[in-house]
Amino acid sequence: MKLTEKRSTRQAETRDWRDRDHRHYLHPFTDHKALGARGSRVITHAEGVYIYDSDGQKILDGMAGLWCVNLGYGRQELIDAATAQMHELPYYNSFFQTTHPPAVELSSLLASISPEPFKHTFFTSSGSEANDTVIKLVRRYWDLLGKPGKTVIVSRKNAYHGSTVAAGSLGGMDEMHKQTSVLLPGIEHIEQPYHFGLGAGLGEAEFGLRQARLLERKILELGAERVAAFIGEPVQGAGGVIIPPDSYWPEIQRICRQYDILLIADEVITGFGRLGEWFGSERFGIEPDLMPFAKGVTSGYLPLGGVLVSDRVADVVIAQGGEFAHGYTYSGHPTACAVALANIRILRDEGIIDRVRTDTGPYFAQRWRSLAEHPLVGEARCIGLVGAIELVADKTSGERFAKDAAAGSVCRDFCFDNGLVMRAVGDTMIVSPPLVVRHEHIDELVEKAWRCLDLTAGALGAV
Repeated sequence: MKLTEKRSTRQAETRDWRDRDHRHYLHPFTDHKALGARGSRVITHAEGVYIYDSDGQKILDGMAGLWCVNLGYGRQELIDAATAQMHELPYYNSFFQTTHPPAVELSSLLASISPEPFKHTFFTSSGSEANDTVIKLVRRYWDLLGKPGKTVIVSRKNAYHGSTVAAGSLGGMDEMHKQTSVLLPGIEHIEQPYHFGLGAGLGEAEFGLRQARLLERKILELGAERVAAFIGEPVQGAGGVIIPPDSYWPEIQRICRQYDILLIADEVITGFGRLGEWFGSERFGIEPDLMPFAKGVTSGYLPLGGVLVSDRVADVVIAQGGEFAHGYTYSGHPTACAVALANIRILRDEGIIDRVRTDTGPYFAQRWRSLAEHPLVGEARCIGLVGAIELVADKTSGERFAKDAAAGSVCRDFCFDNGLVMRAVGDTMIVSPPLVVRHEHIDELVEKAWRCLDLTAGALGAV
């Protein structure tokens, strides 16, 4: 077939996929009217750190799928693990006093890579389900200790903990709350540790302490006898890669211990190497009681999530609890667990997380922070292999663009059109590349980001 014929065939296929997509597929977090007018980008295949669309464009995946494809695309070991397990036992449940080897092996492996107090895992299929589970575990724990009044969980504004009714209530995304007529009661929110947006006039250390002490103020307002737990992402992901000052988490931990409330570190994004440690909690010295996880546990190859449960909580729930009336059809799905086992062993045996900590993470930091020199950038921040840049209309004052300018969306579209996935959260551009990126990939990412910033500045009349 001639090149022109191949191109014509490919274009026809793309039109057909887009048409049927618009007529039948409801996407997550999408304005479907706007999408229908524009048409979806059709991703057909992927390899390493690149995805390819139906038009044949090669795109550097700066978001690792959705924070999750830590090992990159096309790892044959994960494909083989899924295939072998499907031949052996594709599915069985963990209800009715049964188990199977993949769930047993994975829970044992997780205990070996987790901080010392974590020896038990409850499996789910997603981060949202993991955080629903967290809510039930927290309230069950205090009820069993004879303190049924301790039900309130304190979270943060702009936090993301999932999109089910319960997990969405736990998060602090205003737009999600506006579309949910009934929110789960007993959830309170305090302000986030967003220094660029909220810390004007304060040094980072002072700001971090101020934001952490909002938790103490909320506990005293509600009464410590009512507060069950505090939940926070070590680094807020979907909220715009909000990296807390070093003073923040130690103070949060002190407050939790003083007032006897559980500390929950949401590791859905930061778990399995993103910050150069197995868990983001270790990067910040957090000693949590519960750690929900998902995403990177399988590098996104199959859906799997769960909650790592510390001895403090597990000893009470197991010894005193009787039946824990909670679970999912796919809790501990054997094929998903088999893929997770292979994924974790590769991360460990190939030293990928060590490399993030000592090599690619520091190199990424050096290159990413150079974007702060661009006239459109008010701040470039990063930690491990996750980063953000703040788009501003005035670099000196930090003044933002008018909301209707949609600067972030403009930049995101330029990125996609120029071979880079970079996500927009308002006017904050964020990246989270696969953990297997090499120096040349990081160079490519930063060079393409700079080019797209130039294009964005031109489109917004900022040059």
